[in-house]
Parts: sequence; C-alpha cells; structure tokens
Amino acid sequence: MPPRAIIAPSILSADFGALGKACSDTMDQEADWLHVDIMDGHFVPNMTFGAPVVTKIRPHVGRPAKPFGKGTFDCHMMIAEPKKWVKDFEKAGCDLYCFHYEAAVASTAAENPEDKSDAKTSPKELIKYIHDVGMLAGIAIKPDTPVDVLWEILENSIKEEVPDMVLVMTVHPGFGGQKFMASELPKVKALREKYPELNIEVDGGLAEGTIDQAAAAGANVIVAGSAVFGAKDPAEVIAKLRESVDSRRGKL
Repeated sequence: MPPRAIIAPSILSADFGALGKACSDTMDQEADWLHVDIMDGHFVPNMTFGAPVVTKIRPHVGRPAKPFGKGTFDCHMMIAEPKKWVKDFEKAGCDLYCFHYEAAVASTAAENPEDKSDAKTSPKELIKYIHDVGMLAGIAIKPDTPVDVLWEILENSIKEEVPDMVLVMTVHPGFGGQKFMASELPKVKALREKYPELNIEVDGGLAEGTIDQAAAAGANVIVAGSAVFGAKDPAEVIAKLRESVDSRRGKL
C-alpha cells in the first residue's frame, strides 16, 4: 500500500507580513507539513529567503514527533550549492532537506557557505551527508530531467545513500502561480510502480482542478501554495486534496 496522503502548503504563498501566524494557522487547518521554498537567484532566477527566516518561523510550528510527522519543515532547496547549506538549515529547524539532482551533479563538496572546494559532490554523497547531519533527504527533478536518472540512486544497496522522498516538479522551478504540467505525471507513475512505499511529492500548479490527475498517477505528498493560502476556506481545500489522494491509494 502506498504511503498516506501528506498535504504540504507552500509558504511562498503565505502572508510574509505575518508569516509565523500564517504557518501556525495552516497547521491548525490540518496541513501535515510546511513546504519551504528556498531560492538563491542562481539555480533559479528568483530569490526568496534563507535559514534565518526558517529559524524565526520554527517556534510557531511544533516539531514532528516522528519522521515524516505533522509539523515537518520540508525545505525545497532550489540552490546552486546545496551541500554548503545543509548544516545551517538543520540548525534552523529543517526536518527534510530536498535538493535538486541537477544542482548536485554540478556543485562542489564544500560544507559551509564560506568554503571553497575543487572537489565535486554527487547525489548519493549529498544524501548520506544530509542523513549524517540528522535530517531526512529528498531529491527533486525539474521537468526537463528524465526520471531515469533516479534509478541508480534509488536502487542503491547502501541505505544511507537512498533518499527518503522524491519530488517531481510539475512546473519549472523558480516562480509560484505557474500552470500545472500534466506531462510530468508519467514520471510519478513510473516511480510509484517501481517503489510502492516511496514518498513521492509533486509541486507546481496543484489545486482542486489538478489534484485528481496527480493522485491517480501515484503522488502522495502534495504541495499547494495559492490553492491553500488564497482560499476562503483553507481547511476545506486541504481536506479535498487529502481525500483525492487517499481515495486512490493502491489503485494504480
């Protein structure tokens, strides 16, 4: 049986003037996780915020009692040098550090923001490093990246180098409010067929009008930004997203 539905509203669509309250409110509205979009202006053209903001909002949401539990801060690292920021985000209160495959294969092994290194990292090395620091590890792929690049990583016999979650982007990363790309759902379906117990996240354009397609493909972790934070009744939207996923569990 595939894992349960996890609804992770993206705080990129929240009220930044009262961000702490917005985070606690959405948890009260029965969200499971908070999706925290980190953009550096290099890997993607936009910029958001860094570890200091995560530190400030962390006290507004209780820490998860167990891995993948309620209150998980799911930090989506759309940054060019993902290894440099692992320790800072762990200290800030991140629970799941999700980096991009495309960044990991092109970035350095430097472990601090001020460091420089000629050595390169790799997705497997970075996953192990995240686990060693004490967080769950996720790996994300852009729409232009084939899902096949993940098979070697997911089939690794070394448990510490295997990700805890895969994120399939259903928009091009960098900006909110884009149109949902159903063309990416075959990647989700292929992942679910090969790994029935894997947490598979989709991010981009998810709302009441697109959730059924994503759920039918096998996604169980649903990122929704404006659909939740812009709704008249966010709790109702969260409930509908959850029902769509749970009603399709194990039916692929």
